[in-house]
Amino acid sequence: MANRAALEELVRLQGERVRGLKQQKADAEQIEDEVAKLLKLKAQLGPDESKQKFVLKTPKGTRDYSPRQMAVREKVFDVIIRCFKRHGAEVIDTPVFELKETLTGKYGEDSKLIYDLKDQGGELLSLRYDLTVPFARYLAMNKLTNIKRYHIAKVYRRDNPAMTRGRYREFYQCDFDIAGQFDPMIPDAECLKIMCEILSSLQIGDFLVKVNDRRILDGMFAICGVPDSKFRTICSSVDKLDKVSWEDVKNEMVGEKGLAPEVADRIGDYVQQHGGVSLVEQLLQDPKLSQNKQALEGLGDLKLLFEYLTLFGIADKISFDLSLARGLDYYTGVIYEAVLLQIPAQAGEEPLGVGSVAAGGRYDGLVGMFDPKGRKVPCVGLSIGVERIFSIVEQRLEASEEKVRTTETQVLVASAQKKLLEERLKLVSELWDAGIKAELLYKKNPKLLNQLQYCEEAGIPLVAIIGEQELKDGVIKLRLVASREEVDVQREDLVEEIKRRTSQPLCIC
Repeated sequence: MANRAALEELVRLQGERVRGLKQQKADAEQIEDEVAKLLKLKAQLGPDESKQKFVLKTPKGTRDYSPRQMAVREKVFDVIIRCFKRHGAEVIDTPVFELKETLTGKYGEDSKLIYDLKDQGGELLSLRYDLTVPFARYLAMNKLTNIKRYHIAKVYRRDNPAMTRGRYREFYQCDFDIAGQFDPMIPDAECLKIMCEILSSLQIGDFLVKVNDRRILDGMFAICGVPDSKFRTICSSVDKLDKVSWEDVKNEMVGEKGLAPEVADRIGDYVQQHGGVSLVEQLLQDPKLSQNKQALEGLGDLKLLFEYLTLFGIADKISFDLSLARGLDYYTGVIYEAVLLQIPAQAGEEPLGVGSVAAGGRYDGLVGMFDPKGRKVPCVGLSIGVERIFSIVEQRLEASEEKVRTTETQVLVASAQKKLLEERLKLVSELWDAGIKAELLYKKNPKLLNQLQYCEEAGIPLVAIIGEQELKDGVIKLRLVASREEVDVQREDLVEEIKRRTSQPLCIC
C-alpha cells in the first residue's frame, strides 16, 4: 500500500508538471516527453480495484418487489393462510440456515443445489433448501409426535433461474403438514382437499392434481428389472416426463444411467398410463404388479384415497399418473403435484399441463433420520408454488391494466382553507388512536384539489374535510371519493361513520 501511495504521489506531481508546461505553452516536444513519463507512471500504478465501476443490481436469481407487486403477494398469501387456518393448522418458524449435516442426504440428486455457507464460528452451515427437512428436524428435536402446522418462509436453491416463469434462487414456500399416527389416507385426502381449495380460490385457471405412490413406483421398478441401487436415480429420470418426451427420458436412463434398453421399455409401458380409480383397479389385477408387496400396498391405499376424495367432492380434479415420481429422496408413500391446464387448441384434445403450482406427499421416515433411536413420526404435507402463482397473477394484471391498491388507508384528513394544519394534525391523531387507517399530506397549506387528486390516485375511499365553518359547527365534511357525495358528520360520530362506510373488506385489485 505504501508503494502504491508513493506512485500515486509521483503521478500527481507529474500531472501538475504536464499541466504547467501546457499553460506556459512550452515546446511541444518537451510536453510530449513529459506526457510519456506520466503515462509510464500510470502504467506502473495499474488499475485501482477499489475504484472500479460498481454495477448496482440484485444477485442472480433474486428480485426486488414494488409496492404494487407486494400488494398482489399479500393478497395471495392471505388466501393461502386463511385456508391453512380453516383446516386447524398452527404456525411455526425455523432458522434460514441449518447445520449442513441436517440437510445432507435428504434431497437425492438435487443436493448439488444446496447453498453452503463459509465456516462462521466452528459450524458448517447451509441455507435451507425447503421447509420440510427443517420441520422434521424440529419434530425430532422437540420430541413431537403429533402436530398440524403451516410455515411460510423463503428457501434457497443454487439453480439456473428462469425468472419469467417464476423460478428463482430465493423464493417463498407455503407448506402445510400433518404429523402423527392416523388411520390410512385421511390426512392425505385432506392435504389434497386443501390444495384444491387454494387453487380454486386464487382463480388462476383450470388445474389437475396428479397422484402416484412411491411404493407403486418402487414395485414397478422391481418387476421391470431395475437394480435396487438405481431406484432413486431412475425415479429422478421418470420425474422429467412432464417436461420432456419418453424417448428423451429413455435415452437418459439407458445412455447416462446404464439401464438395459429392455428394462427401460418395460418401465415405459407403465409410466405412460394415467386415469382415475379405474386405473387403480386395473393395476390391482396386473399379474406382475399385484404380486409385488410394496406396489399392492400402494394401490390399496390409492383406492381408499379416491373414496375419500369423492366424499370431499374433488375426485374429478385428481388423476392417477404413473409418470409422477417427485425426485426428492424422502417421500415414502403417496405423492402429488398440481399443474395448470392449457385450454386445448382443438375440441376433443386433452388439455396440456403448463407448469407445477403445488406439490407434496407422504414422508414417514424423515423424522426418524434425526431421532437418536430412529423413532418414526408419519408425516404428509403439501407446498404451494407461490412464485409461479405470483408470476401468473402479475402477468394477468399487466395485461388487463387493472388498478392495484398498495395501501389500506381508509380516509385522508384534508383542509379546505389555509392555516388549518394544527386542526388536521389533531383530527388525524384522533383517528389513529381509534384504529382508523388515516393519512394527511405533509404540507402546511395544501390545495384541496391536490388532496382530492391524491385520494383518487391512491384509491383512498373517504376524505374528512376540515373547514372554518365546519369547526364552528362542530362537524366534519365526509366526502365519498367514488361518488363525490358529501355529508356533514358530527365530530364525535366520525369514527363510527368511517367504520360503517368501510366495513366491507377493501380489495387490492
